[in-house]
Amino acid sequence: MKRCTAIATALLLLGLTAFWHSQPASGQADAGWVTLFDGSNLNDWNQIGDANWKIVDGAVQADKGNGFLVSKNSYGNFQLRAEFWVDTAANSGIFIRCTNPEKVGTDSAYEVNIFDTRPDPTYGTGAIVNVAKVSPMPKAGEKWNNYEVTANGPKLTVTLNGVRTVDGVEDSKFANGRIALQYGAGVVKFRKVQVKPI
Repeated sequence: MKRCTAIATALLLLGLTAFWHSQPASGQADAGWVTLFDGSNLNDWNQIGDANWKIVDGAVQADKGNGFLVSKNSYGNFQLRAEFWVDTAANSGIFIRCTNPEKVGTDSAYEVNIFDTRPDPTYGTGAIVNVAKVSPMPKAGEKWNNYEVTANGPKLTVTLNGVRTVDGVEDSKFANGRIALQYGAGVVKFRKVQVKPI
């Protein structure tokens, strides 16, 4: 009986050791991710336009004006994660591969839209404006949301709150550029933005 108990204990310890070594060390889950905004400062961003961006309770927010926060660095192939909150009337978006950081728009970047009340909802929240439609359009208003965007060569993918809204559309107009967070209307907040080059 003692021998069986000793063998069982040894096997249990061996299993636990194998499990322990198979788990990522603390912080490794975010390996390769670069935090562009963590709720504390805007050191990695330039502001264009007159939106009244300010940091409040760990988020950067705006509710007046019109403008963008533009990343100081450019990115080609990457994954992006962003947490955002908007009210129902908000007009916002995340622009990627912005080729003209002084004049951000859909003629010089891809816009991953955040616009629940867009008159033409086919390019509303979850869509890439003029590139990839969304149907039905998800609603992002009045709650915290998670965007995951992948740009890998011409292939673009968008996921909103775990639901794929753009599934690998291909477009090769813009290969590299800045990331821009838009304020256009309503109340817009971003509390975490991370990028991972691939």
